[in-house]
Order: sequence, then C-alpha cells, then structure tokens
Amino acid sequence: MLYYFLYPLHVEFIGFNVFKYITFRTFGCLVTSLVLYLLLGKIFVKFMRQWQVIQRIRDDGPQSHLTKAGTPTMGGILILGCVGLSTLLWMNLASSYTWLALLLLVFLGVVGFFDDYRKLIYGSSKGLPGRYKLLCQTAITLIIGYYLFSEIPFDTSLSIPFFKDFHPDLRWGYLIIMVFVIVGASNAVNLTDGLDGLATGPLVMSFATYGVLSYIAGHSIIAAYLQVPYQPGAGELSVLCGSVVGACIGFLWFNTYPADIFMGDVGSLSLGGILGLTAILTKNEVLLAIVGGVFVLEAVSVITQVVSFQLTGKRVFKMAPIHHHFELKGWKEPKVIVRFWIISFILSLVAMMTLKLR
Repeated sequence: MLYYFLYPLHVEFIGFNVFKYITFRTFGCLVTSLVLYLLLGKIFVKFMRQWQVIQRIRDDGPQSHLTKAGTPTMGGILILGCVGLSTLLWMNLASSYTWLALLLLVFLGVVGFFDDYRKLIYGSSKGLPGRYKLLCQTAITLIIGYYLFSEIPFDTSLSIPFFKDFHPDLRWGYLIIMVFVIVGASNAVNLTDGLDGLATGPLVMSFATYGVLSYIAGHSIIAAYLQVPYQPGAGELSVLCGSVVGACIGFLWFNTYPADIFMGDVGSLSLGGILGLTAILTKNEVLLAIVGGVFVLEAVSVITQVVSFQLTGKRVFKMAPIHHHFELKGWKEPKVIVRFWIISFILSLVAMMTLKLR
C-alpha cells in the first residue's frame, strides 16, 4: 500500500525512491510486524486469560507439562493479524504470489482456529479430527495449484539441489508435489509446536532463509549468476517472509520459556502452510527438507512411532514427537529448545551453501 502512495512521490523528492526496493520494504515490513506484536502482545495475553482461552494439556504427555495448564493459547491470531497488516502495508499490491500466500494464511488460520476452538469448548486436547484438517489443507492447495497452472505461467519442473541440469517437468503431476510440501509443512510445524518457543525459533530461521531465496529467485541477474530457476514476481515474497520473521520474534518475547502464551493450531498450521507455499513458488521445494529439517525430524518421528507400534507393538521413542523423547531422557525443556534452534540454524546455513554447489 505504501508502495502505491509514497513511491510515486519520488519524482518530487528522491528519498521516496526507496519504496521501490524489495529489500527496503522487507525490513520495513519486518520492523512493523515486530513492533505491532510487542505493543499488542501484553494486552492480547491479558485478554485471552480473562476469556479463559487457555491450553488443554494432554494427559498422556510428560508430567512436567501439567504445570502449563491454564496458560493462554491461540497467540497465532495476533501473529496472523500482524503478518497480514504489515504485509498489506508494505507489499506491491499487484503481486499475485503474495495474495495467494495471504489467502492460504487466512484459510489455514481459520482451520486452526476451529481446531483450537473445539479443544476449548470440549475441554479436551483433541480438536478437529485429523481427516477434516487434511481435507481442508488438500482442498486449498489444489485450488491454489489450479490457479497457478491456469492463470499464471508457472514452472512445473522440479528443482533439485546439486543437479543444475536436471529439472523434470511434472506438468499437472506437480500438484502432487504441492500437496505433499504444503500439507506436510503445515502439519510438521504443528507437531513441532509442543514446547515453549520450539517451533517459533526454527520458523524465524526458515522464513529468514526463504526471504533471501525469494529475493534471489525473483532477481533475474542474481538467479542467472547462481544458476537457479528465475521466477518473475517471487521477489515480493521476501516482504511476506520479513513480516513473518518480525511477528514470530515479537511472539517469541511472550512465548519463550516459561511461556506466557502458546501459538495454537491457528498459528502453526497457517505458518507451516505458507512456508511450504513459499518453497513451491520460489522453486526451492526440495530444499525445504533441509531448511525445515527440524520440522521434518518431528514429523518423521511421529510416523516412525506409529508405524513401528502398529507393526511390531514396540515404540522406537519413549514418546513422539521426538522432543518429548529427549524430555523423558532427562533433558530440561530449555535444553531441548535451544539445541533444536541450533540445529535449525546450522541447517539454514547448509541450505544457503547449496546455492554455490548447484
């Protein structure tokens, strides 16, 4: 919005020329969403506590988590509000990619809201049945995929790191990849969000990484130099990534151990979904397995646990997701959180290193 109101004024005052630069608007968006959450966070926490919007703790979880009962939840509502407002303020409103990401953010946010709401009204840790969440996630992904293929010249080839000359064109079969990446990322972040700040830290690092990757993918000269697929318009996603980074850092101020508020499914499902969509739109879909390695590890640990128990009657981990396994091994919660953050930081660096290895 500021782009349209202020950039045209550069003909009279050269200083307004900065609004045309994605880098300036990205940092402006980051600061805006960060300040918004820091200003409103305390009020929001107080409001949720007054209205008894509190976390329902699993009876079969680690006993140490029982002390978290009564902590406000659904902090993702304010994250989504800060992301949406700051992005609309700083984005180029002609960006189709950003509008698609905001659509997905809102839709999955609504799904997550109903999931959290059911937990509240029924006083249980079980919310919306998993099959309904998967159906909604798959449906919106297919709608976005159909729009991309029908209305926008979208590259349906698969970009594989380390193989710069191998880009198999999947055509409509790429929809399967989209569903796998977006739905998988959405649920993986949701599974990771089990400790104070555990999902938030890796989300900050992942979106910061994809902010850089988005800028590269949308810059024809840099993309050609690094030999990565050029995606016209993808650079504007950097602004969205910046807003998520800012909002998540602001949320982390209140979510760090011991948490004053939890994210809830309204935040984790939606943020995971747009992380997956950003990976798709920037043609870094395979790279998400590295950038979001912590989320992948959490999801794989759950799948492994379920499959192992059903086939053999034995559990591989003391408890899944894997962060609970380490808790039951005697690791204190802050140790689990910080070590997972360190792993996420290392994986983000590895992902950036691949740009020179393609």
